[in-house]
Amino acid sequence: MTHQELREKYLSFFEAKGHKRIPSAPLIPENDATVLFTTAGMHPLVPFLLGEKHPAGDKLTSCQKCVRTGDIEEVGDDMHLTFFEMLGNWGLGSYWKKEAIEWSWEFLTDKKWLGLDKNKLAVSVFAPTFAEGEVGVPTPAGVGTGHDFNIPFDEESYNLWKSLGVSEKRIVKLPKANNWWGPAGQTGPCGPDTEIFYWTGEGDASKEFDANDVRWVEIWNDVFMQYNKTAQATYEPLEQKNVDTGMGLERTLAVLNNKQNVYETELFEPIIEEIKKLSGKLQNNQDSFEQLYSPGTTVIKNIENLKEKAERIMSVRIIADHIKTAIFMLAEKLEPSNVGRGYVLRRLIRRAVRYGKLLEIKESFTHKIVNTVLDIYKDIYPELKENKDFIEEQLIREEEKFEKTLEKGLEKFKDTVLRREIKGDKIGKAWDQGILYGKDSFILYQSYGFPREMIKELCEENGVKFDEDGFNEEMKKHQELSRTASAGMFKGGMADNSEMVVKYHTTTHLLHAALRKVLGQEVEQKGSNLNAERLRFDFSYGQKMTPEQIKQVEDIINEKIQEKLDVKIEEMSLEEAKKSGAIGLFAEKYGDKVKVYSIGDFSKEICGGPHVENIGILGHFKIIKEEAVSAGVRRIKAILE
Repeated sequence: MTHQELREKYLSFFEAKGHKRIPSAPLIPENDATVLFTTAGMHPLVPFLLGEKHPAGDKLTSCQKCVRTGDIEEVGDDMHLTFFEMLGNWGLGSYWKKEAIEWSWEFLTDKKWLGLDKNKLAVSVFAPTFAEGEVGVPTPAGVGTGHDFNIPFDEESYNLWKSLGVSEKRIVKLPKANNWWGPAGQTGPCGPDTEIFYWTGEGDASKEFDANDVRWVEIWNDVFMQYNKTAQATYEPLEQKNVDTGMGLERTLAVLNNKQNVYETELFEPIIEEIKKLSGKLQNNQDSFEQLYSPGTTVIKNIENLKEKAERIMSVRIIADHIKTAIFMLAEKLEPSNVGRGYVLRRLIRRAVRYGKLLEIKESFTHKIVNTVLDIYKDIYPELKENKDFIEEQLIREEEKFEKTLEKGLEKFKDTVLRREIKGDKIGKAWDQGILYGKDSFILYQSYGFPREMIKELCEENGVKFDEDGFNEEMKKHQELSRTASAGMFKGGMADNSEMVVKYHTTTHLLHAALRKVLGQEVEQKGSNLNAERLRFDFSYGQKMTPEQIKQVEDIINEKIQEKLDVKIEEMSLEEAKKSGAIGLFAEKYGDKVKVYSIGDFSKEICGGPHVENIGILGHFKIIKEEAVSAGVRRIKAILE
C-alpha cells in the first residue's frame, strides 16, 4: 500500500462514518503557547475540545503534520521520527468509546480497509495503580480495580475489546504512565486511552501480549477526554466528552508493507538513496539493521566488526529524518535562529550536516535533498513546491554559517587539548594529561555542534583519551534541563483557556490591525505566543520600529479598547471570508467553513478562537519590547495592565 492510498483510505473511512475532512494545520501553531510546534492532531483543535463549536461540525478527521523533538536522541532507531503524519478522527461530544473502539477495529481488520491479521493485534487499557502525591488517593485495591487519583479502571473499554473477540491474553492493563493522555497544559481536558499494537516479529505473535517487547509496535491510540484537571490537581467530569484518535502514518505504512522500520518505506527510501550517492562511504553499501540485530533484541551481533556499519546506518537515517523535518519547517517560512522554533530548526540542520561529515560528504549537500522530498509529498503538501527557492536558499546559508562555527570548534578542541598537555588538570586526586574531559567535550557538542562520534574521532586522531563517562554525565544533566524547560512551555497558553490568555488572544487582532495601519498593509502576522502574563506577536517588517511608531500603535489600540467594541462572529466559506476582506494566518487550516471575528470596522480576521465578547474588558495595552527575530521579521512583546 502506498502512503497516498493509506491517507485516502483512512479519511474516506471516517467520512463514511459521518466525519468531515479538515486540512492539516501548520506545523507552527497560531496563538498557542503550549508548544513550539504542532505535536499532535488535537493541538489545533483545543478550543473545540473545550466546547467551542467547530465550523465543520462535531465529527472531524484529518491527516496532521507533526513535529516532536523530545526524543531526538532516539531518532535513527526503527520507529522514532521528528517529522511525522498523524491520521486522526475526533468526536466533539458526538460519540464515545463504543463507536471509537469498534471503528478502530473495523478499519484495521476489515479486508475492505487495511485487513490486518487479528491474531497479530493486541491492546492496552487504563488501569490505575497507587501514585504517591496525587490528590484524593484512597487505599489501592489492586490493578484493575484500584484508584490512584479518583479515576477507576477503564472497564468499559476492556469489555468492548472482549466483545470484539480480543482474547484477554491480548489485553493488558497499564497505569497512568502508559495509558493516560493530558492535559496539554497544567490544567484542562484529559482522560484514559486505549492503544493498539501490531506484532512485527518473525513467525506468529507470542501467546501473551508484552508491552515491553519492541516487536509489538503501537500503531493506534484512542483517547477518551472525559475529565478536566483543575488547578487543585483534582479531576472533574467534563460536560463535553471528546474522542481523540491518532494513527501514525509512517509506522502503519511500515507494518502494512512488512517492513522492519519506517526508514524502509517509500517515505524515506528515495531520500536515503540520495544520501548514499552523496557519500563516498555509502555508494556501494547495502548495510541494513536486519544484518546487525538479532530478532527482537537490541544487542548487536559481532559488535567489534559491525559497530562502524551500525553508526553509518544511524547517520544516514538521522540525516534523512532531520532534513525532511527542516524542509517542512522552512516551507512555512520559518528561518534558523538562536531562539525558540528557529533554534530547533537550526539544530536539526546542523545535526544533519554533522552526521554528513561522518559519512565523508565533503560539499554543501542539504539543499540537494530538497527535490527528493518534494517528489514524495508534491501531491499532498503544495506549500513545499511553492516555497522551494526559499527552502534551498536557507539550507545553503545555514550550512555556510555552520562551517564557520565548526572551524571555531576545531580551534577550541586544539586549545583544550594543548592546555591539557601543558598544564594537566586536577580531577579528584590525580593529575592527568592528554584527556578531553566531559565538560570540555560537551561544550564542543552543545556550542559548536560536534556529534559524539566526531569528538571521539578527533581524540583518536590526536592521541587523546575521550572521557566518555564524563560526557554522558553532562548529556544527562542537559536532557534533564531540556525536559524541565519543555514542561515550562505547557504553563498557560490556549490549552489552559484562561481568562487572561483569551484576552491576549483577542488583543493580537487589535495589534495586527494597528500595525497594518501604522506600518502599511504589507505587514503580515508570522506567529504568536500567549500566556497569562503577556502576548508575543511576530510580523513581517524590514526595519526597527521607531519610538513614535510604537507609541502610535499603543494609542490606536487603547482608543479602540475605550470604545468598548463588541467582538462579532460569523460563519462562512473561506472564499466568502476572503472576499469580505477578512485576513488570517494560515486561513486554509480551518477547512471549507471558517469563523470570521470582527471588532467594529477596525479588525476582521479568520480565526479559531476563543475571544472576549467585548474589548472594553481588556485593560490598558502596553508594548514592553520590539525586536528582530530574523531577516524581515520583527517581534513585539506586550502586556495588558
